[in-house]
Amino acid sequence: MLKWALIFLVISLITGFLGFSGVSAATATIAKVLFAIALAIFLIFLILALMAGNLAF
Repeated sequence: MLKWALIFLVISLITGFLGFSGVSAATATIAKVLFAIALAIFLIFLILALMAGNLAF
């Protein structure tokens, strides 16, 4: 998912450079949402891993 966020970020930068502000804003929003989802999933798995580690020891 982080890969797709980076792809949309690159698309946003390229379209912004070429002057397509509407497309650039849309892809930037998509990149932000995908990054937030990837961060939330990472934090959930981190908490689960820490809890599993405490149960094992």
